[in-house]
Amino acid sequence: MTSLKETPSQTAGPYVHIGLAPGAAGFDIYETELGQDIAGPEAKGQRIRIEGRVLDGTGAPLKDVLIEVWQANAKGIYAHRETPQPEGEPQQVEAGFRGWGRVISDFDTGDWQFETVKPGPVHGRGGQMMAPHINLWIVARGINVGLNTRLYFEEEHEANGNDPVLKLIEQTARRSTLLARRQGQADTDTAETPLVYRFDIHLQGPDETVFFDI
Repeated sequence: MTSLKETPSQTAGPYVHIGLAPGAAGFDIYETELGQDIAGPEAKGQRIRIEGRVLDGTGAPLKDVLIEVWQANAKGIYAHRETPQPEGEPQQVEAGFRGWGRVISDFDTGDWQFETVKPGPVHGRGGQMMAPHINLWIVARGINVGLNTRLYFEEEHEANGNDPVLKLIEQTARRSTLLARRQGQADTDTAETPLVYRFDIHLQGPDETVFFDI
């Protein structure tokens, strides 16, 4: 029996933005770039803005990060025909709702942000309810394999306490690394003013974010 050698891996940089988000890298290639609009203008529910940084083990921000976002709408429905739903419920999302997007960090500061709607509780496997959350996949120079994590909302105390994924984290204190903390509202006075949440991702150190092997 022939033993095959593992294929060598490479980091995502330095051309990840040119390939996946050319507009952020200064290349005006597409009229509409894939992944910029997560929820769409017709999406119902509370508008939110997520802000944060990806920090290394010394606390320094990474400045070439790309984050892919995947979420359900305000009713807990993904823009996917196989999303689990209770019997009799329609499987549909609002027109223009993708529930997916790409987020780029600022090349000078490492700050990133995106606007969307707050997702609702999601039906998981076996009918278990999962707390409102947003799935994140992170790549950057120096990260050999993309990192998967989740963003939950700190005010959802009851839902978070019953979430089957959070319960898998044996060290209760570590669960707090997955909580986005409400900061207030954006600097506008309109009825569509989004709530602002802060979510910093720590790659290493005492505050290291919980990552999932999926």
